[in-house]
Amino acid sequence: MHKVSKQRYYITLWMIVLAITAVIFYSLMAGTFQLSVIDVIKTLLRIDENPEYDLVIFDFRLPRILIACLVGIGLGIAGAVIQGVTKNGLADPGILGINAGAGTAIVLFMFFFHSLFQGMTWLSIMAMPLFGLVGGLLAALIIFAFSWKNGSLDVERLILTGIAIGSAFGAVSLYLSLKMKATDFEMAVVWITGSIYDANWHYILAMAPWLFICIPIILKKAYILDLLQLEDSSAISLGIAINKEKSILLLSSIGLISACVSVSGSIGFIGLMAPHISRFLVGVQNRFVIPVIAAIGALLVVSSDYIAKTIIAPAELPVGIIVSII
Repeated sequence: MHKVSKQRYYITLWMIVLAITAVIFYSLMAGTFQLSVIDVIKTLLRIDENPEYDLVIFDFRLPRILIACLVGIGLGIAGAVIQGVTKNGLADPGILGINAGAGTAIVLFMFFFHSLFQGMTWLSIMAMPLFGLVGGLLAALIIFAFSWKNGSLDVERLILTGIAIGSAFGAVSLYLSLKMKATDFEMAVVWITGSIYDANWHYILAMAPWLFICIPIILKKAYILDLLQLEDSSAISLGIAINKEKSILLLSSIGLISACVSVSGSIGFIGLMAPHISRFLVGVQNRFVIPVIAAIGALLVVSSDYIAKTIIAPAELPVGIIVSII
């Protein structure tokens, strides 16, 4: 990357980070219980501690904001990987059927097990994201099993299998949803649409390890994503183990998607939009593009969540609807 482009990269990245910081402050202040900038700063810095402010910021708003950032980062980076591996600019996390797999697992949990976990505080909080994570990973394993052809990973078969498996899981989710009680049905629909209103620190602990493991792997192999844009024969001639590298990158992206979807529901289009916006801003080299994608993904979800919780306050919209509108 030449000097001017590198300068543009740093300026772009810092501008997005500043925008995220501004939106975070607005999100911490906005809501049914209004806070000023001074109140937020004092509470965060533990100056003149106020139990009411602590409850609003640390128990309700801050976990929600952090999950929005992590989900945006995870889905954005996963989208970049899927587009790079499949060489398809229209690919996104939803196209692989992993969102649908996680969604079906959540609906199964709500239909069969939700009442069993009521009253068990920690288990009731963690059970739903764990079901979602298992569902997403199970969908990924099924898709992988059908995507190998003649001992190698077939990208076209991967996409077609993902669409087919996603449709199947979607049909199961719809069938179970129609059998639910009205209250459970509403909860299921809100979750499937994409929502982080029920965010808490346990959800962050559940998804953070996946991000801390998978994102460094993807960053380390960013140059591989660049080489995968060549013809397979050209990449192989450069010493790249195509099947091995594709599998590692896809499995890392699947881990990110499953972790994100398990706590936020199916928030669509982040994995599609963030990579294209980033490439438009800073070029196509993935070692520079991926950090910008992470920042743009975080900004999109945090901003959408801020709009979702304020536009018709005190009621809220699912954040997935706002993202889709954008």
